[in-house]
Amino acid sequence: MGTFFYMLLAFLVGVLVGWFIWGRLRGELDSLRGDLNRTRSERDRLRADSDRLTGELDACGRARADLERRLGEAKTTQAPTAKAATAKAPAAKAGATKAAMQAPSTLISTSAPAKPAPKKSATAKAATAPRASAAKTATPKPPASKASAAPTTAPAASKAAPSAKKAATGKATAIAPGNANDLRRLIGIGPTNERLLKGLGVTTYAQIAAWTPDDVKRIEATLNFDGRIERERWIEQAKLLAAGDEKEFARRFPTAGEASNT
Repeated sequence: MGTFFYMLLAFLVGVLVGWFIWGRLRGELDSLRGDLNRTRSERDRLRADSDRLTGELDACGRARADLERRLGEAKTTQAPTAKAATAKAPAAKAGATKAAMQAPSTLISTSAPAKPAPKKSATAKAATAPRASAAKTATPKPPASKASAAPTTAPAASKAAPSAKKAATGKATAIAPGNANDLRRLIGIGPTNERLLKGLGVTTYAQIAAWTPDDVKRIEATLNFDGRIERERWIEQAKLLAAGDEKEFARRFPTAGEASNT
């Protein structure tokens, strides 16, 4: 009887010790599972940030290539005008030098017969007088060459002025933003994405709110996104902002704003 009692007591003590050890192991297992879930969520967040940064980097590369292409086109268009201006300048200088060279020769040729001889008669004086008057009327011809050279440069200046005006007006219309919204309030839209969207003509919340699935596919293909618009709920955010429901927007998206998108 005593042996049975001791065996029963040992069994109960073994069960209590096993239950205690199992409880501790189970608690540690639960803590390890919680750490694993946290690391998985952190990994997903880092992947999303990496995708976003990769998309912005690609967009910056495309913007840089576009700017370099435009700069090259601007240089090629400005080169012919500069060559034309340099070609016209020597022609104008040559015309001026020719006029300057012709003027002294005419003065010399007309001034020589005008000197009166000391022993000539009155008839000789009367004959030389018309020649002198004809020489005086002939000398004002060189300024005409200058006047003819001046209009050659005038059309170039008149052509350059409208082109400069067109360029200035084109820049003004390209920079004028119109009635655009602050797209950086949406989660996932930073300075680079805002610039790319405005380049595609998307400047208001209402436009984003009215996107169809085809529009989303087209925008994601253009911006090199992969399901990011749906994942970050751009359309839902844009609908609340377009409707002016700031309270609901702040409740659903408390982390939205420019500070989290820069």
